[in-house]
Amino acid sequence: MMPDWLSPKGTSTRLEVDVTFLETRTPCASPVLPDGLSLERVLPPALTLYRQLYRDVGEDYCWWMRRPMPDAQLAEILHDPSVYFMVLWDAAGVALGFYELDLRDHGDANLAYFGLVPAAIGQRLGPVLLNCAVSQAFDAGSWRLRVNTCTLDHPRALTNYQKGGFVIRHVVQEVWDVPDEYLPPRLRRL
Repeated sequence: MMPDWLSPKGTSTRLEVDVTFLETRTPCASPVLPDGLSLERVLPPALTLYRQLYRDVGEDYCWWMRRPMPDAQLAEILHDPSVYFMVLWDAAGVALGFYELDLRDHGDANLAYFGLVPAAIGQRLGPVLLNCAVSQAFDAGSWRLRVNTCTLDHPRALTNYQKGGFVIRHVVQEVWDVPDEYLPPRLRRL
């Protein structure tokens, strides 16, 4: 059953989406960040930064499900000690991207969200950040790391996950009723 806050309150657009579920069971070598960059866990309270990065990273790719989520529910996730909200920063303290690594399922880790802000795309930071997430999951004792992507994500998302050692386990066709307020301009009705 879908939570009430995910039900569109106003106009919405129905989208057919292929969701690809991937996993890796192969640890990677500890990555080295390029000079001037740092990766830090942001500890609670982090809702404002999380919401900003979620919007900035995912706005063009129809990331919307966390946007209407009530603060209390989002805080419950982010405040769990087994959930890691990791932010990639440049030397000036500007956030370049983030990932949310969920380690609550006893070694069956989930990369819940992952991405770069638009200004950081094309700088070859995605593979480095992905290696950080994979390394962190396995260093924490995970036996598997799962992630999913969909046909609305960045066009290179699936390929980048595969290059990062992930293999496709299955693909599911879904229909999403996306509130128009969260719809990327490229998908809006004319």
